[in-house]
Amino acid sequence: GLKLDPPRRMLFRSRQASQSRPDFNYAVALQMSLYFYEAQRSGPLGQTRVAWRRDSALKDGADKGADLTGGYYDAGDHMKFTFPLSSALSMLSWGGLEYRAGYEKAGQWQTLLDTVRWGTDWLIKAHPSPNELYAQVGDGRLDHAYWGPPERMTMKRPSYKISASAPGSDLAGEASAALASASILFVKDDPAYAATLLRHARELYDFAVKFPGSYSDSIPAAKEYYPSRYGYQDEVAWAAAWLYSATGERRYLNEAAAIYKDAIQGRLAGAASCWDDKRPALAVLMARLTRQDVYKRDAEQFLDYWTDGRLGPRVRYTPGGLAWHNEWGPLRYAANAAFLAFVYSDRVADYRYIYHRFARRQINYILGDNPARRSYLVGFGSNPPLNPHHRASHDSPDNDINNPPNNAHILYGALVGGPSSLDDFDYEDNRRDVRQNEVALDYNGGLTGALARMVMLNSGRAMRVFPPK
Repeated sequence: GLKLDPPRRMLFRSRQASQSRPDFNYAVALQMSLYFYEAQRSGPLGQTRVAWRRDSALKDGADKGADLTGGYYDAGDHMKFTFPLSSALSMLSWGGLEYRAGYEKAGQWQTLLDTVRWGTDWLIKAHPSPNELYAQVGDGRLDHAYWGPPERMTMKRPSYKISASAPGSDLAGEASAALASASILFVKDDPAYAATLLRHARELYDFAVKFPGSYSDSIPAAKEYYPSRYGYQDEVAWAAAWLYSATGERRYLNEAAAIYKDAIQGRLAGAASCWDDKRPALAVLMARLTRQDVYKRDAEQFLDYWTDGRLGPRVRYTPGGLAWHNEWGPLRYAANAAFLAFVYSDRVADYRYIYHRFARRQINYILGDNPARRSYLVGFGSNPPLNPHHRASHDSPDNDINNPPNNAHILYGALVGGPSSLDDFDYEDNRRDVRQNEVALDYNGGLTGALARMVMLNSGRAMRVFPPK
């Protein structure tokens, strides 16, 4: 079978002018992006670098007689959502598989493994039997009515799951992809753990295939926050592609190819890679695994939309060079597209380095190479956001979103949403603005891998003492 080659053996084509013009320390940006995930941890924390976080949500799952403690809070709230969590984990694992050299150069490989493992440990708990998967912990309305750190929560936190009678192929497929990709990540460092991940990934894939349905139809509570808008075929095929990568078993590749042909092929113009739409990432992964034209055509249709639009529509750009997909967290779409552009350029094909240059440009824009001369990564570079929409780092003593005026703690490494129009200056560091200033697990998914690639292209080292005193 054609497994993912361990990236250390891959020779990157040397590039002219591989130094990125702006003088950013990408190793520090990578270090911070991983720290953001640590700040999102739930449950018993043990040792943590995040001085302002303590154990929280220690009864999660108790309403159903399950142990759902641990895992990650989703965004600036204290909800746990399995769908966007799994999406973030599969992107983080993929970034580690492609760009391990960047993680090692920055001294962040072990931190990446810890970050992924904290999430996959929870996914294993959330999958107590073959045809059951917990999708959500917390009631969105109750949770969002509270503005304080998770340590002081008192509201009820109900748990919701999919099952044979209430299926969710998209959710089971995404979780399967997360566990399968993570199993490759751990195969050398911890083969026993990798085997456990793979067993759960296979079971979840079978669950997704055997009991078709969309998880947000089965769990109305999730509909308002993370509805599945693109059907479930993309997640099931995504899981199959990762299971093929992990096992080399041809049947998984054949199943991915069949779903792809049936439901995805030729439909990628104008797409954006995100927690819900796996088609772009799937096209790039399938092109990478098979080198077949059908996947290359689609991957390039997606990448051309984001770069030069040579054969069809093109994403809108701000005057300062941000590929702006829509007003809701545009930087997260640009970061995901940048990661996929790097992978495609490095592993499959590029044309006059268009994809490579695009990826570098978007990451540099995020880090501060933009007309507003500001970084959109909390705690990094010049004039970064001080007030992301994030309850724990704001740390209000009295449930008041306005008190204190500035967030009490620095949420290092969180990517905010960014400008909510095509104007590079249309951004306000305002805690109340969820389009511009929300942060979330999935926002940093593709970004982290792209930052590891930037480390490989540039010098720079991580901070010895982090977070700084």
